[in-house]
Amino acid sequence: MTVTSARPQDRVDSTPAAKAAGGKVYTPYSFWFYLPTAVIYTVLFLVPTFASFYYSLTRWSLFESKFIGLDNFVTFFQEPALVKGFTNTLVYAVVTSGSKVVLGLLLAVLLTSRIIGRGYLRSVVFFPVLVSTVGVGLLFQVLMNPERGIINGALGVLGIDGPGWLTDPKWALMSIAAVDVWKGVGLATLIYIAGIVSIPREYMEAARVDGAGSWESFRRIVLPLCKPATVTVIILSLIGGLRSFELIWAMTRGGPGFTSDVISSVIYKQYQAGFYGLSTAGNVILFVVVTAIILPLSWFLNRKEVDM
Repeated sequence: MTVTSARPQDRVDSTPAAKAAGGKVYTPYSFWFYLPTAVIYTVLFLVPTFASFYYSLTRWSLFESKFIGLDNFVTFFQEPALVKGFTNTLVYAVVTSGSKVVLGLLLAVLLTSRIIGRGYLRSVVFFPVLVSTVGVGLLFQVLMNPERGIINGALGVLGIDGPGWLTDPKWALMSIAAVDVWKGVGLATLIYIAGIVSIPREYMEAARVDGAGSWESFRRIVLPLCKPATVTVIILSLIGGLRSFELIWAMTRGGPGFTSDVISSVIYKQYQAGFYGLSTAGNVILFVVVTAIILPLSWFLNRKEVDM
């Protein structure tokens, strides 16, 4: 009896995509199926984006606009407060993103190990993600009060004179960053947990048979195979850090002075003062900065994938 088997190439050639004429990709949907999404995307994203680019080159109000070229951008980079906000934005984004990556990975390793109350602890870690950002900001504004706050009260019991977390220029920005990490590390942990549990158990068992300890298993198996999760956490947290506004505005409104201002809070203050063209230019600069950082970083982090 003769047994015949189809080659892999034969199976690939039998797919609808391979049968499409002229090498065109087969799709079960017609062009009209995509039209509503395209219209919504154009109206809600493309049109406002290009309008912002135009209005950043004007001095405008609700009733009129005057084209002034690049004057708004020149003014933006000449204002010390605006430059300070730009610097704070980069520092804030790097600190919060790096902290979420490190803490999220460590918590994920802990919460995927065999510990008592693992499910409960996962809920506790993730819960701050669900809380309103403004509510968290107002809560920690009270907790970090230098005179009546619980944090300095607890430090006082230990004989430590707590600083002015939100009133001292040296501490304000980093204090807000710490609250941001506390609120957002749960999402990073959840992403890392998904990455760790997707690693085949055979790898860990083989490493254990070969005599590898916990550190070796983490360094040679968990860390490399969690690279997709790491890339996701870095990109999401970095974008969030560069665009941060609500938490900073709720806790310090950019103070004391301009020491905790970021680009978004400076833009909002310019809108409040009636400098609409200048604030629109700030929005364009923020858009360009986020794009210029995220796209090359995403390409760099994804250039080498780990296959399981």
